[in-house]
Amino acid sequence: MTKLGQYWRVFATGFCFSVFGLGGLTLSFIVIPAIRILISDKTEREYKVQNTIQQSFNFFCKLMKFTGAIDYQIVGADILKNDRNCLIVANHPSLIDYVLIASQLERCDCLVKSAIWANPFMKHIVKAAGYIPNETPDDLLAICEQRFEQGNVLLVFPEGTRTTPGVESKLQRGSAQIAVRTGRDLRLIHITVSPSFLTKEKKWYQVPPTKPFFLVEVKDKVEVKPFIEQTTSPTLAARRLQQHLSETLFPENPSHK
Repeated sequence: MTKLGQYWRVFATGFCFSVFGLGGLTLSFIVIPAIRILISDKTEREYKVQNTIQQSFNFFCKLMKFTGAIDYQIVGADILKNDRNCLIVANHPSLIDYVLIASQLERCDCLVKSAIWANPFMKHIVKAAGYIPNETPDDLLAICEQRFEQGNVLLVFPEGTRTTPGVESKLQRGSAQIAVRTGRDLRLIHITVSPSFLTKEKKWYQVPPTKPFFLVEVKDKVEVKPFIEQTTSPTLAARRLQQHLSETLFPENPSHK
């Protein structure tokens, strides 16, 4: 029975990702062009696309749960939905972490890596949603500041890529720099997957013997003001904030013991 369940989850996962791909094409070439025609205001159009993404991702997550590909629980979703004008920072153990979090947020900006902008399934969507390329350092802070002033939240995975099981996680300084330079607090999210699934070094069809369970926990906010006030420069404040984030998101790292 264990093997039979495993084979079923391979099929279910493949089916769900096929639906995801078809959904991406539908959004790119039917839904988003229709939104462009119906809504002339750029900001309102981006919010509509972000809301459509949230609904699509919520359907995808429920589909994966319904088919038995995975199970998941999001603890503190109501807190997350009420957040405004802050960064949302999460660890990144699996391929669908962004999907799980964004499925709860009607409005959500995101720092997007260059590979997504080149992806035929996603590039039209991330552009229409007004997502921010992570390769524009000159005006990145100005763009983030503008979005925060509108009351938006910015989702960032400070590792920059998925966690490799058994390898110590290291954070890039981007999220800490944005928080310090804009003076915005950070909402932490911790994701665990047991057993590990959809990790960086494995293919989607390499499913574990038992059904993966995703636990998404919305944690407390980290106030950025004390880090700024207790240091003499934004660079030092960002370095200390980055260390704090690392210790909070990855308490299991050997260097934190």
